[in-house]
Amino acid sequence: MNKQQTNIITLLNHLLYRQLERENWEWLNQKSQQIINGASERVLWGAFSAVSRHANKDDLMLLSQDWETIKTLRSGWCPRHWSVAQTARIFLILSLPDENQNFYLNTIKKLFATADLEELIALYQALPLLSYPEQFRLQAAEGVRSNMTTVVDAVALHNPYPAEYFDNLAWNQMILKALFVGSPLELIQGLNERVNPSLVSMLLDYAQERRSANRSVPPQLWQLVEQSGHPTKIDEYSIV
Repeated sequence: MNKQQTNIITLLNHLLYRQLERENWEWLNQKSQQIINGASERVLWGAFSAVSRHANKDDLMLLSQDWETIKTLRSGWCPRHWSVAQTARIFLILSLPDENQNFYLNTIKKLFATADLEELIALYQALPLLSYPEQFRLQAAEGVRSNMTTVVDAVALHNPYPAEYFDNLAWNQMILKALFVGSPLELIQGLNERVNPSLVSMLLDYAQERRSANRSVPPQLWQLVEQSGHPTKIDEYSIV
């Protein structure tokens, strides 16, 4: 665990202290310390699953000074729409020692494999904070393919991970999926910087498909196409 992660854990603990009942906060810290001290992976799995009994789904309260701290800890990190329970789960995940890479990766991947919906959301929200982040590219891409919009949004929105670690293929698929499920593209970090010719071609194909089905084309699609400088006549794709 590096200094950055230690500072993030400290901040999350402070935020949780403000919103959890004392006994629940103490339970969470006890489990965190057990995990930090090298308890078996079963302790993390059990605590991770038990969070719903100790933390609610209220929005995480973030004050102006919290945001100032967040900006210094991790570029692009944006826990704006985290719940208290999701924050508690991520607090536990970040407590996992990372000195043994194989153990760390296998433990996290097992959490992904057995997680319910709320747990999956927390795991995908945690991606930019995990150790060995490049090792989770395939897992993140799997989240984009989910048929649950909340999971797709956990990967795509308010999250610096895709812009930093996705190749163009995975990135382009994420943008198309976000359009398909109606996610607000303006909440995707790095959106304009990652526009590429293949994405523009895919967007135009998607626009043509919607036009052929007599369906409107999302305005955000055209904003991306225009950003690329592609000489497209938008009227040709509009529904009369």
